[in-house]
Amino acid sequence: MAVWGCGPVGLFAIQSALIMGAGQVIAIDHYPHRLELAKQSGASVVNYCNTHVYEALMDMTGGIGPDAVIDAVGLESHGFAPDNLYDYAKQMVMLETDRPHVLRQALYACRKGGRVSVPGVYGGFIDKFPVGAFMQKGLTMRTGQTHVQKYLPQLLDMIREGKSDTTLLISHRLPLEAGPEGYRKFAFEQNETTKVILKPGMENAR
Repeated sequence: MAVWGCGPVGLFAIQSALIMGAGQVIAIDHYPHRLELAKQSGASVVNYCNTHVYEALMDMTGGIGPDAVIDAVGLESHGFAPDNLYDYAKQMVMLETDRPHVLRQALYACRKGGRVSVPGVYGGFIDKFPVGAFMQKGLTMRTGQTHVQKYLPQLLDMIREGKSDTTLLISHRLPLEAGPEGYRKFAFEQNETTKVILKPGMENAR
């Protein structure tokens, strides 16, 4: 399995995949600290800034591609790939709303007959969706936000039983009144910030 994005959603996806029996999970990102967290969670890592992602995935899967791929990035993918720059330009003139570079990359990398999961949020319209590759490879796609009420009891049991370590993702603990600062950190200090816990009445602490 390959997971694009090592933010909170991607890191939880890595943990979940391993708990459910994935033989290998490959995490893709460019923030060093987040890649280190992915490694601590049990994933092999690929830094897209210094590695050709498709070639790396083919090499790590014997030329077949991952059985399943997860786009945990969504509409705000970053980087200087030609298609991503194209998407930036189209956004500026309001001809497109989302940047689907990761989704395109995941579809091309997934093995024939594989599964594509998209928990990363998309909000509107995208361009140049590789529908031919999606159809000809016989891929299956699932999307959507997490059904929290359905899965929360099971997840809490897994935490109590020590099967899942959610504290790994906590980077900051702040008082409730520091909420704006927590949002600023998550937006502009992404290498250092994963999950910010806000608690009324607590002292300001990392």
